[in-house]
Amino acid sequence: MNIFTTPSKIIITCNKRLTPWLKLEVEELGFPVTDTFATGVELKGTVEDCIRLNLNLRCASQVLYSLYEFRCNSPEELYKKLMTYPWEKLIANDGYFSVTSHVDHPSVNNTMFTNVKVKDAIADRIRRETAKRPDSGSAMDGAVINLYWWELDAEVFLDTSGETLSKHGYRKVPGKAPMLEALASATILASKWNRESPFVNPMCGSGTVAIEAVLMATNRRPGLLRKNYSFMHVIGYDNQLYLDQLELLNRKVKEVPGLKVIATDISEDAINVSRTNAGIAGVEQYIDFEVCDFEKTEIPPEPGVVFFNPEYGERLGELDKLEVTYKRIGDFMKQKCQGYTGYIFTGNLDLAKKIGLRASRRYEFYTAKIDCRLLEYELYAGKKTE
Repeated sequence: MNIFTTPSKIIITCNKRLTPWLKLEVEELGFPVTDTFATGVELKGTVEDCIRLNLNLRCASQVLYSLYEFRCNSPEELYKKLMTYPWEKLIANDGYFSVTSHVDHPSVNNTMFTNVKVKDAIADRIRRETAKRPDSGSAMDGAVINLYWWELDAEVFLDTSGETLSKHGYRKVPGKAPMLEALASATILASKWNRESPFVNPMCGSGTVAIEAVLMATNRRPGLLRKNYSFMHVIGYDNQLYLDQLELLNRKVKEVPGLKVIATDISEDAINVSRTNAGIAGVEQYIDFEVCDFEKTEIPPEPGVVFFNPEYGERLGELDKLEVTYKRIGDFMKQKCQGYTGYIFTGNLDLAKKIGLRASRRYEFYTAKIDCRLLEYELYAGKKTE
């Protein structure tokens, strides 16, 4: 079987609550989604399709191509079943692979033990068939095999991504408590921003939201910033498939001379980090950076979007100060952002009440393990803000 041309089940994973935006992306690429779940979507396609998905998706974590489904009731049975699969046709005997897993079975209390069983089965099978054993380890920079084992149902996938897609490759200096790139992309997709009007990001931190906004407006895809994927390390891979997709990405980049994206922060260090990250992403020329208190942020006269991601307050003593900050954010939006659509991403809904505005919509998200909301505010030119 040639996995590059043979359709199979594809599972694309994402962080919790990003599924609607991942589904939107996948469908915009022309792939029908057959099922959705809390942390991803399902479709059908080839590994060649997986290459395109890996290079284009902003909200995804991993792109998994199904290799083999079977019933399994013990680690010993897992090893035996995996020994029947022709791994020597997938992984070179002088290559390298790693294993990840998601296991929920009463016979397993340590997934590391399961990973070792999978590694042993793959390596033993290849050595039996070719007289040479490939290397394996925890680094995900070669071929990656993923095991999903739930009760009696087991399935092995080729993780065509390797390292997670949720990090987009430009943030070499993360800054303080940065928003994950995939999450930032999803919040922008959830917003009403049309990718042409002004996008204003006060309190920008490491610049992730502003950078993702420009990447989206100019159609710069994550694949332009990454050079290694798991699919490159399996037998049958033709580098021309990747180069063709990369050329297509480059051709689809569009320049937007009038685009107005503004990112401000009171911290000079934060602005320096943001500039560095924007430079690595290739979009620094599109973003007006300024060191200032958010109240001094320039608001262009034409309507657009203003997006805040303030601190949530995790330590006692911070909350009193943050209550004042959130009230100031509300006053700033009411007084200086009339005609705009405002967004506040927060993990503290009690603080959000201090904004003094009624949210027109609320989108549920997670960051790390914090239950968060993206709050949307229509900032009318009159007094229709309460």
